[in-house]
Amino acid sequence: MANLVRAKISALGTYVPPRLLTNADLEKMVETSNEWIIERTGIRQRHIVDKGMATSDLAIEAAKSALQERGIPGSKIEAIFLGTVTPDMLFPATACIVQDKIGAAGAWGYDISAACSGFVYALQTAVKFVESGAHKRVLAIGADVMSSIINYQDRATCIIFGDGAGAVVVEPATDGNYMIDFIHEIDGSGACSLYMPGGGSRNPSSHETVDKKMHYVHQDGQAVFKYAVRKMTETSETILKRNGFTGKDVALFVPHQANRRIIMSAAERLGLKEDRIVINIDEYGNTTAGTIPLAMQTARQQGRLKKGDLVLIASVGAGFTVGAALMRWAC
Repeated sequence: MANLVRAKISALGTYVPPRLLTNADLEKMVETSNEWIIERTGIRQRHIVDKGMATSDLAIEAAKSALQERGIPGSKIEAIFLGTVTPDMLFPATACIVQDKIGAAGAWGYDISAACSGFVYALQTAVKFVESGAHKRVLAIGADVMSSIINYQDRATCIIFGDGAGAVVVEPATDGNYMIDFIHEIDGSGACSLYMPGGGSRNPSSHETVDKKMHYVHQDGQAVFKYAVRKMTETSETILKRNGFTGKDVALFVPHQANRRIIMSAAERLGLKEDRIVINIDEYGNTTAGTIPLAMQTARQQGRLKKGDLVLIASVGAGFTVGAALMRWAC
């Protein structure tokens, strides 16, 4: 019987555009205040692209950074899975543009539309292709330019989102540090709570859809908040229990950075103290598929993520989509 192949994250790279949009800037654009935003979200600023910059531009920089850390050229990558809800265009897939720009000749891949769970889903797709033996080196990317679909006259959404990207190289593990388990779930009954109604086959782009602001994010914040807290907690508890762990065993909890209150509510239910939680939403806002790799990078920069650490990641996104994963950190 062949030995079971396990997969690990062997390198991490991130990128955010340099331009900042602060709470003070938003005070001049919409009826809000720095205090109101911080109290409700924990966000102080977010990074926003300049005009003409697209999701692929951010994803390419993050991918190049991960490849540089790993010390390999793009030609060594065999597949690319990119989580995003803001692709450069409906087709071709943004993964195709990234493949070309990083020189990953012969690689294949596709985009994954899972909103805030996009990176978690892309990561597990990469992990399973490595575990199957089909590929040796795969890129999983989470990238979004949320500023391209935000109505900056809607204070319920414009204060939340930012732009950013993260990428990881996934390879076979050679020791005990690897992806242990995952849980994914979708619940389409929540589709009306967080969505962009215009631009698809149901409401094709027209003067009417533009006039009705249907090409922007629409959100029922209260419904999303309740669902996110419940499902992040439930899936985290389930994945820990079925692998023989409790919250006390977790060295680092890396949650999707949607809202500080959501993160802390879920962490409290899991029995996790703040010193074992990564929170960087104050600096980046909600970058959708980019939040988890950006949070991992923050933890590394703070010296809080070390090889062998038991790491729990969790997300909830539009759809609704839910994702949780458990791993021993390997890089």
